[in-house]
Amino acid sequence: MPRTDINRSGEMEVFTRVVELQSFSAAARDLKMTPSAVSKLIARLEARLGTQLLRRSTRRLQITPEGNAFYESGLRILADMEAAEKAAAAGAAPRGRLKVNSNVPFGQHRLVPLVPAFQERYPEVAVDLVLTDHVVDLLEERADLAIRAGPLADSSLIARKLGETRMVLVASPAYLARHGKPDVPADLEKHNLLGFCFSRMHEGWPFLGKDGQPSSISPSGRSLVSDGETMRLMTLAGAGIARHALWHVGADIAAGRLVPLLEAFNPGDVETVHAVYVGQGPFLPARVRAFLDFLVERIQLE
Repeated sequence: MPRTDINRSGEMEVFTRVVELQSFSAAARDLKMTPSAVSKLIARLEARLGTQLLRRSTRRLQITPEGNAFYESGLRILADMEAAEKAAAAGAAPRGRLKVNSNVPFGQHRLVPLVPAFQERYPEVAVDLVLTDHVVDLLEERADLAIRAGPLADSSLIARKLGETRMVLVASPAYLARHGKPDVPADLEKHNLLGFCFSRMHEGWPFLGKDGQPSSISPSGRSLVSDGETMRLMTLAGAGIARHALWHVGADIAAGRLVPLLEAFNPGDVETVHAVYVGQGPFLPARVRAFLDFLVERIQLE
């Protein structure tokens, strides 16, 4: 069974420097070692290999045929190791496959339009984009990065804030023409309030009364959806009233396709969007670091 305490790459580096500089002392200065340490290392290397690599005299060093073969092989191995380290290092050019998980609205409206520009900047990065409003386990899904909206659960993941946006209650003009416009939060009891078919950290819609007291109403309408983009489409289709992040429906409001409701009772709470990932600092792959920086550069939520 081979020993595991031998630094073979270190031996190769010392040996190649001795050969190139033709001197134990010069190699020692170059490698910041003592001449005796270099001499002992070469002696141990020859003993382990069972062959003489260098012939020593008072005037010069002469490499043996076995030493020459070891030197040439060592150069190739050291070059391959350096190339491998550069490829894996965070500072290397981004390359490889990047798997990104995102909630559906952010993925469709913000990530999809950015992917072509990102890949034009980093042509050696392939992007796998998976959209779901369910919170996934990054390690289980083998995802490099995920987009999370709203409060973050405690975890070992690293989070980078991409922005925040105000929440707003909206309905389509067609729905309001049929069912009327609510004037106070209590009027919502008469309306179909769109909700999600999965549990969320905060289910209730918060309001602030004219007396400054907070209240909350749970959406309990006839329609439940699986993701935020489906809820937006249902709202546009006149299915009911929904609560959305302003970045998600701002264009619909500006175009008159949706109407903000009960703004006088809006508590002004915001939804924060983060990119979460595993690993940090020098251990973060270059492709992940590049994508994070690109998102921070391009994403504007308000």
